[in-house]
Order: sequence, then C-alpha cells, then structure tokens
Amino acid sequence: MKKRIVELVVISDIHLGTYGCHAKELLNYLNSIKPKTLILNGDIIDIWQFRKRYFPKSHLKVIKKIISFASKGTEVIYITGNHDEMLRKFSDAQMGNFKLVDKLVLELDGKKAWFFHGDVFDASIQNAKWLAKLGGWGYDMLILFNQAINWFLVRIGKEKFSLSKKIKNSVKKAVKYINDFEDVAAELAVKNKYSYVVCGHIHQPQMRKYEDKSGSCIYLNSGDWIENLTSLEYHDAAWKLVHYENESMKAYEESIEEADSLEIDPEALQASFITNQVITSLRKL
Repeated sequence: MKKRIVELVVISDIHLGTYGCHAKELLNYLNSIKPKTLILNGDIIDIWQFRKRYFPKSHLKVIKKIISFASKGTEVIYITGNHDEMLRKFSDAQMGNFKLVDKLVLELDGKKAWFFHGDVFDASIQNAKWLAKLGGWGYDMLILFNQAINWFLVRIGKEKFSLSKKIKNSVKKAVKYINDFEDVAAELAVKNKYSYVVCGHIHQPQMRKYEDKSGSCIYLNSGDWIENLTSLEYHDAAWKLVHYENESMKAYEESIEEADSLEIDPEALQASFITNQVITSLRKL
C-alpha cells in the first residue's frame, strides 16, 4: 500500500483510554501516511478519565504506531494538554526522535508557526479543576449515549448524528466560548509575529484567517478523534484540514488481532521511555 508522504501532520484530543475514542479509525489514518514530523497537540492519553479496566488493544496499537513512526525517522513531538498534564513533569525530555514539550515554535517555509494545546485559555481548567474533570466525565457519558443512539439509527437505515455538536451549536455560551478562544489565540499570535497558530482543546476543527489592526495570521485547530475525526497536514507550503470520513481508508484497515503480531523495532525503545513513565503513573491511580 502506497502511503502519502506529508511534511507535517498535527493531531490532538485523541483521548486514549475513554469510550469515545475512535482509535481504529485513527490507526487507519496513521497507516495511510508517512509524515516527516508528527505533532501530537495534547490530550492524547486521557489520564483524567483513565480506567484500569478499559484500555483496548486498538488504543494500545495507536501508541505502538506512534513509537514506530519515531523509530523509523519521523520526528514525533508531543505537546502536553490538560487531560495529560501529568506528563508536564517530563517537559523538554527527548529520547531519539521523540520529544515532549508544553509549546512549540517551528519555521515553515520562512513563516513562524506557534503550536500549543490551548487549555491555558480555559478558566475552568485553571481555577476549578475538579469541575472541569466532572465535565469531562459527563462528556464521556454523552458520547457513550450517542454511540448507542447511532447504532440504533444505522440499524433502521438512518444517518448518524452528534449530540454534543448539536448542543454546542445550539447553546449561545458554547458558541461564544469557541469564538472567543479562536480570537484570543489568533490575537496573541499576531502580537508575537507568528504567521500560524495551531491549537487543539476545544474539539472544533478550523482553518481561518484572522485580521486586526496589528496584522494577520492563520488560526488552525486540529479538531479531535472523538466526534470530528480530523487532522491538519502541512505540505508544499500549504495547510489542509483532513476529515477522516472524506478519505478512502479501506486499504489501510487492519484487524486488532494483526496488531498483536506487530513487533516494535528495538530502536523504538528509546522513544517509548515517556510512554513507560505514563503507564507506571497510571497504575498508581
């Protein structure tokens, strides 16, 4: 199977370890590309909602795939988010092609790009973490309920729909929060002379131009792998917002049983150091 060579790929908000994570679809996508750089922009492993009894093979396979990328020459940069904030004590650690950071600035074809997760803008995260965690649990339950509804809809020949999207789009405060988030991130990027600002966190895939009296920039958000199943790709000096449902991934599908037979290159053990630290920390929860 021929894989697409991509200069830079950004994915975020996978939330491995939760019921809503579409790990199989993400794995198909990762199998379809050969990125020179892979940026994981936060909330990759959901430590907040982690349950010892729930971490399917498909979720583990995603971790193995990411480590495999690093062992085969892809630069993998993990930017910490709020749901995986436990990793921030390892910030700036680097093992082989794997790097862990809290934020990142890259130069892309002569233009500066600023990458960070985005939870720094969320007052509920900073000032009332217990409330944010409770909200995360509620969101997880909503996704489970939505999956049950969609299973029934498919059985009767109807189209799937997203409850959380419907709620977000109908609640004025939610819409305002998303707009404010985007504008604040973009405004700060302009002030700091960045051409691009790339976030995650709000699960809202986006690519738009922002302008104010000080200048302009491109605001980008990689979305998530719970509802939208989206990523950002940068290649040939251009950005693209990729929607999984619009891509043909049939040729890249593999069974979870096949995943068990995959061996990780010994060189990948260096890149797995942080992963081992995460697993050790999770076992203590």
